[in-house]
Parts: sequence; C-alpha cells; structure tokens
Amino acid sequence: MVAAAIPRAILIPLRGLADRTRRHTALRLLPFLFTLYIANYLDRTSLAYAAIGMARDLGFSDRIFGMGAGVFFVSYVALQVPGALLVERWGARRVISLTMIAWGSMTALTALVHTPAQLYLARFLLGAAEAAFFPGVIVYLSHWFVQQDRAKATSNFMSAIPLSFVIGSPIAGLILGRSFFAISGWRWLFVLEGLPAILLGVVAFFYLTDLPRAAKWLAPEQGEWLESTLKEEKTAIAQEIPIGQALRSRTILLLTAVCFLNYFGYYSFLFSLPTMLKRLSGYSDANVGLLGALPYATLFAAMLFNGWHSDKDRERRWHCTVPCLIAATGLSGLALHPNSIPFLMVLITLVTMGNAYLPALWAMPTEILNKSAAAAAGGMINAVGSVAGFAGPYLFGYINTKSGSFTYGLAMLAATTIAGGLLVLAVPKKARARSASDSLEFQVRTGALGSLE
Repeated sequence: MVAAAIPRAILIPLRGLADRTRRHTALRLLPFLFTLYIANYLDRTSLAYAAIGMARDLGFSDRIFGMGAGVFFVSYVALQVPGALLVERWGARRVISLTMIAWGSMTALTALVHTPAQLYLARFLLGAAEAAFFPGVIVYLSHWFVQQDRAKATSNFMSAIPLSFVIGSPIAGLILGRSFFAISGWRWLFVLEGLPAILLGVVAFFYLTDLPRAAKWLAPEQGEWLESTLKEEKTAIAQEIPIGQALRSRTILLLTAVCFLNYFGYYSFLFSLPTMLKRLSGYSDANVGLLGALPYATLFAAMLFNGWHSDKDRERRWHCTVPCLIAATGLSGLALHPNSIPFLMVLITLVTMGNAYLPALWAMPTEILNKSAAAAAGGMINAVGSVAGFAGPYLFGYINTKSGSFTYGLAMLAATTIAGGLLVLAVPKKARARSASDSLEFQVRTGALGSLE
C-alpha cells in the first residue's frame, strides 16, 4: 500500500490535519444547516396541522387539502433544476438566504386564506420560493464534505425533517385549539411558523461561506487540504460528464424513479397524518399534536443511524431498500384499521421510519458526477420525484373522500413504497470511494497538499 512508502513523521500530522478539518467543518456548518431545514419543513408542512382548524372554520374537504398540499409541488418542480444551478452560479449563501426570506413570507401570508383558490395560490407561491433550497444544500454539502462523510453529513442535515415534527407537532396542536385577538389558531400557526425562516434567511447571508478557500474560519492549510481532497475524489470517481448526458444516464433515471415512488407515499402520508390521527383516535387537537411527535422522534434516531452505517459500510442501495420495506409493512397494517391506539402508533412509527432511506439516496448523485452535473441531476431527481408530491396527496385525498375510508389509499401507498424500495437495488454498484487517508497519501505523492508550514 502507498502508506508504507510515506514516512510516519509526515503521514501522522497529515491525518491529524484531515481529522481536525473534517471535524471543524462539520461543527461549523451542520448545526446551522440543520436549523434551516427545520424552518423549511415547518413552513412546508404547516398545512398538515392547520388542516384540522381550516376544516372546522372553512369547511374544506380532504380533496381540497390534497390539492392544496399537491399544488405546492407544481412550482417547486418547475424551478428545481434552475434553482440548483443558481447555487453553482450565484453561490449558496445568496440563494439560500433569498429563498428563506421568500418562503417565510409566503407561509405567513397563507394566514389570509378564505377560499380554496386562495389556498392553492398561496401553496403555489410557497413552492416557487422553496424550490432552490433542498438541491442547493445537497450540492453545498458536496463542496464541503469528503465522500466518507457525505451520507453522514446528509443524514445529520435531513434528520431535521423528523425533528421539525417533534418540535412543531405539539406546538401546532396547542395553537390550533386557541384563538388570539379573535383570530383562529390555525391562522396564527402560519404566521408563527413563517417568521423564523425570514430571520434565519438574514443570518444565513452573513454566516454561510460558499467554498473552503473563502472560509476565514478555516486555517489556510485546512482550506487547502479540503479543496484538494474534494477535487482529487471527484477526478477519481467521475469524468467531466456533460449535464445532458448525466440526466439521461441509466443510474440517474433509476434514482429519479425511486425518488418518485417513495415521495408518492411519503408526502401522502405526511400531509394526512394529523387528520388521520384525529379521526382514528378522537383525541383533542393538543393530544393529536403530542401523538404526532412520537413517531418522528424514532425517525430522528433511525435516520442518523442509517446515514452513519451507510458511510461505515460504504453501501447505499440496501440502506435505501430496507427502510422502504419497513414503511410498507406499517402502511399495510394501517390499511386494516387497527382498533388499539398503541398498535396504531407502532404502525405509524414503522411508516415514518421508512424515511431513514433519504441520506443514502442523496449521497449517490454527488459521488458519481462532477459538481455541475450533480447539481442538475440532484435538481432533476428531486423535481421529478416531487411530482409525486402533487399526485400522491391529491390522489390519496380523492380516494379517501370518495370511499370514506383510508383503506384503499393506504394500500396504494404500500404498493408504491415496495416498488421504490426494490427498484433501488437495480442502481449499479459503485467502486468503494477513497478514504480520507487514501486521499492524504495521494496528495503527499503528487504534491497536491502543499506546505504545512
């Protein structure tokens, strides 16, 4: 091995530099990005709990809420790829900051809704405002984290999804049951969940750094090591593939189909969960909020573990498939209408745990493509997958309204989730990525690292 040819007096300090840089980068960026994603999901999913109050005050049906949840993804999908490419062109700091201020404002303005048409318009504008955020962050992580850390970094970022529900569900339940200044609680919910995004968007403009070489919070040798390592990894794994060719590749098309099938079940269930809990349990709004938080606390731990284990084993496919099959088991059980509240919560927890596949899935595109192609591919995967965010909630709500039962809709979600879990096994295996120590040895041999003095 190359390491035998490198004096220990050089190799050990280099490994220490690598460890310090990776740890410093993670501590600087991940907690802040984690906080931003909590704000993102609170805004995106505020409709799920507000639907309980809106149904009482405005008489909206499941079909209207399904359309309201889904129309978000029409504009969201249309602007995914352009939004991801804007991150490469303008920089993450500007794009993320502007999108957060825009979507926070749109969420707060949803409090003014009185008719279905107004709800659809508000959700359409919210989708347009949020479009660049998620693919932009996925690309941003690839600019800062070496491959052996990337799924772990993605899982730490995406674990904000369940935590947003752990935090937001009880708060939403408490707000829904009250009115303030003769204004219904669900209207206050939109306002109070929109404000944090606006404030954090301003902070993001000053806090984020686009690339390691511009980071004043890294020592010069740390920034140099990080940039050269990321460049060497990208050269070793992917040639400069044109964007058009990347988008037509079998692997990206497979990942897009997997994303579509899993998002179909994920968003349908996410937006209907509070209403489902309310009807099946008969509990108060506050208790529904508390119950709704419990499954996502479990998902928080499962997502972190799955991302860590995926990096440890350098394996992505089965780390996607197994969670999807667990979710399908829960959906199948819910379709049978369990009478026991504890059993109901176990099944709901299994469904939510299925989303632990996300870190492994989103680590794949940035490992096989150069950065511009990865940006476009990530945007396309999320864009086409997010079409299911429109189709799923609308069709699920339509079936529930027509049948008067959740049974047929849940069976449909179980089928699409099984299909998505199995299809990911068709994604080609990739060669094991270089470890950080391999990259260090490569750089010592080639002189890529430069002086440590």
